[in-house]
Amino acid sequence: MTTEITLDLLTADSVTVETINIFENDGTVYRMPPHAKAYPNSEAGRAELQAEVSEPYLSAVLTIWGDAPATATETITATE
Repeated sequence: MTTEITLDLLTADSVTVETINIFENDGTVYRMPPHAKAYPNSEAGRAELQAEVSEPYLSAVLTIWGDAPATATETITATE
């Protein structure tokens, strides 16, 4: 099984990490439904990101986020 990882909506305030598991059985390739998780650029969000996201994706996000959290809040809200 392989995993595709995509960084979506990467901004200075947050990122959404999407993963898709792909496996092959008897020559047929199956793509599982994607799983997405949003991480805010906060202390807690950074800790979760570091625990759950591997390189080189982690470094890419932290390069955009810089050395310090951008927000103290843990909630990402959607706008309409």
